[in-house]
Amino acid sequence: MPKDDEEYARPARPPDTSSLAEVREASSECTACHLYKRATQTVFGEGPKSASIMLVGEQPGDYEDVAGRPFVGPAGKLMDQALEEAGIDRSQVYVTNAVKHFKWEPRGKRRIHKKPNSREIAACRPWLEAEVRIVKPKLVVAMGATAAQTIFGPTFRVTRERGKLLSSKLAPRVLATVHPSSLLRQPDEASRQREYKLFVTDLRTALRAASEE
Repeated sequence: MPKDDEEYARPARPPDTSSLAEVREASSECTACHLYKRATQTVFGEGPKSASIMLVGEQPGDYEDVAGRPFVGPAGKLMDQALEEAGIDRSQVYVTNAVKHFKWEPRGKRRIHKKPNSREIAACRPWLEAEVRIVKPKLVVAMGATAAQTIFGPTFRVTRERGKLLSSKLAPRVLATVHPSSLLRQPDEASRQREYKLFVTDLRTALRAASEE
């Protein structure tokens, strides 16, 4: 017998439309995997349909689950700061996650992030595919291992391919970098500053690539 109903995860079925609003509305009813049962709501991507850059993270966290918007917590604020320093206007990029529901486990009164598994990622992938199909970004920035492996497969390693312009079946041009939450987990301020600067450098590379004709 399966341990829980994650064994029954099945791919989502976004509507065949060019409207982000319609796909977002459909995603709010998604039950393709069990994560919807404990999440407050679906956290779909946001940003202009004409965005040349799409930023893809792992999944919404506690702040995002409550707000219903991606990257509004501490990692999102750090990402916004890095985007600004790299010369990128967040309002002009499309921001989303590979998984649209918050996966968590209780720790006292807190809800602690838990990494989504391959079934949950596969079940949610059609939503990301729909976003890429509709927005048609010139460049996708995969932030962190989950986002990168969603795009390139489970053997992909950000540490080996970071900052390189790559191609994939999902999007013709992809750049992999770290997730901004990893900057918050650095052991000391010197490490955080060093990793932050590298993150900004990756974002500048993304901006240059997306600006090329």
